[in-house]
Amino acid sequence: MFVTSANAALSTLAEAGDDAINPYFVGGLTLAGLLLLLAITNLLNRDR
Repeated sequence: MFVTSANAALSTLAEAGDDAINPYFVGGLTLAGLLLLLAITNLLNRDR
């Protein structure tokens, strides 16, 4: 069900046609998320 609702929401945003989503904002959030995952992975993979 989540995939269907997410697909509907993304389709609605894509049909807007204007600057509904700022690509720099999305890219920044993606980069921040990946850096957070990298930090968590490094913390969990420390050699003891």
